[in-house]
Amino acid sequence: MDVVQTQPVAAVRPASGNGRSQPPAPPPVAAVIEARALTKTFGDQAAVENLTFSVPPGIILGLIGPSGCGKTTTVRLMTGIYLPTSGQITVLGKAPSKFSASTRRRLGYMPQHFVLYPNLSVWENLNFSASLYGMGFSRTERLKQLLDFVELYPHRHKLARSISGGMQRRLALATTLAHDPTLIFLDEPTAGIDPVLRRKFWEYFQALKGRGRTLVVTTQYVGEATYCDYVAVMAAGHILVVDTPDGLRRRAFGGELVDLQAAKPIDEATLQALRSLPYIGPIQFRSATALRMIVSDAGTVVPALLEWARARRLQIQAVEKYVPPLDDAFVELVKGAPSAD
Repeated sequence: MDVVQTQPVAAVRPASGNGRSQPPAPPPVAAVIEARALTKTFGDQAAVENLTFSVPPGIILGLIGPSGCGKTTTVRLMTGIYLPTSGQITVLGKAPSKFSASTRRRLGYMPQHFVLYPNLSVWENLNFSASLYGMGFSRTERLKQLLDFVELYPHRHKLARSISGGMQRRLALATTLAHDPTLIFLDEPTAGIDPVLRRKFWEYFQALKGRGRTLVVTTQYVGEATYCDYVAVMAAGHILVVDTPDGLRRRAFGGELVDLQAAKPIDEATLQALRSLPYIGPIQFRSATALRMIVSDAGTVVPALLEWARARRLQIQAVEKYVPPLDDAFVELVKGAPSAD
């Protein structure tokens, strides 16, 4: 089902016991992006189909999925590069096809492929891009700071065609952020970037979120989803689910995971006794002495299991919550998804 809702609902405050009326709850925050049954086809092939989602301001939304699943098409629909075949989308309250110049100045878009000028230097590309957004002559310090951030300032006089692919990605990010946009679309921003700089980028993205910016980031690195507030899992042109990183794990495995390590091999009687506990779900053997269990809430189950083990005089070495890698959760979530072929 492609219906997703990430827009927060305003809390309702109950009246206090002193009889005084409480101030009204704040109105729901207007979404910066709203899509309803959004579909884009090329010929008889649907690139994305029936996407419905809502993005509130001040968050990082990650779009994750394999190559060809529709991530880039979704971003191009949100930025107005593509017009939808059917369905509706509004960004900052307007259809992308009707963006004014002032609205476009609030957007930053880093495409998946390098589209800057190969015969201009690193500095010239950045300076030219800043001028297109109307940045004044005082922009020099801002541009220098950005090149320092992406570690390109020492290479500022090199032609764009002469720098590596990873350096081109870093230059593209700098040009995207030069005019300090409020809504930022980043299509595979960390592709070809070394792990240390990749972490630095995500720390900067989170700092931008802290300043009230909204970011939509596509990635094939599933582990990067941990940096996002919400993650949309895509496959074959569909959004399978949108949730928080922890919520994705719960959906993938049907709850939280708890590992139990016993001092001796676990016999059938102990296993049956565990299965009879109301708070224990499916159990998987990891070894003769180790089990992994699905539970609704690890925080309450772990102490309950320790108490249960003490009552049965069962020697336990450890009982602890297990947090699976998001890669494992992603594999579980896309099982059974339609093929892109």
